Amino acid sequence: MPVRSNGSAAPARRRTRAIVTLAAVAALGASAAACSSAGNGAADTALAAKPAADAELFTGLPAKLADDGTTVVVGKADAPHTVKVYLDPQCPFCAKFETGGGEGLAKAVRDGKAKAEYTVASFLDQGTEGASTRAANALRAALDAGKFAEYHAALYASQPQEGSAGAYSTEHLLKIADQVKGLRGAAFDKAVENMTYKDWVKKSEQAFEASGERGTPAILIDGKKVETQEGLFTADGFTKALQSA
Repeated sequence: MPVRSNGSAAPARRRTRAIVTLAAVAALGASAAACSSAGNGAADTALAAKPAADAELFTGLPAKLADDGTTVVVGKADAPHTVKVYLDPQCPFCAKFETGGGEGLAKAVRDGKAKAEYTVASFLDQGTEGASTRAANALRAALDAGKFAEYHAALYASQPQEGSAGAYSTEHLLKIADQVKGLRGAAFDKAVENMTYKDWVKKSEQAFEASGERGTPAILIDGKKVETQEGLFTADGFTKALQSA
């Protein structure tokens, strides 16, 4: 059944989460770390706040909200390929993709070869207003500020260990925003501090659940699911997958 974060019983959530974890391990190899069910909650006084490795690659990429009200579209509407990405801000596999294959996707978007469609999930919060929810809210605020692609890249470059104390706190999210030129300002800061877009975050999570996907990252090229094998988590690997679409 779809992953659910609102109203499901705890045992059901744990069973679903186990399915997600096992699927991720099977896809990436047994040696890869998997999303934990709760994290250890250990204090982390050095939460990272840094730009993407190639920040200029993401600068100025156009982004807008699709007519469905939840999907964030990055790139030209008439691009020949559409890459659909489902992600959760806390998911380490998402960070692995976004800091590798995501650069290949950004290059394709910049060159007009593809547009990216993002659905931001928050199922790793397990129904609470936790790190994923706060990060998703900040991403939506960055979209309104015209800096979605840049902040999205910086967010994953700065991803803390899942379950770390202070992970994607208001302070942490604003520190990450400092890495994006022109993002910080009264409107953005207020939206992050007040969780202005929490209703959008819920709807985006519901869209993820309705998709039938069970884990993140889930990547589709022109509507066809791409298996998240290790090679896809590099810029060259993603470029090859797009070329073969």
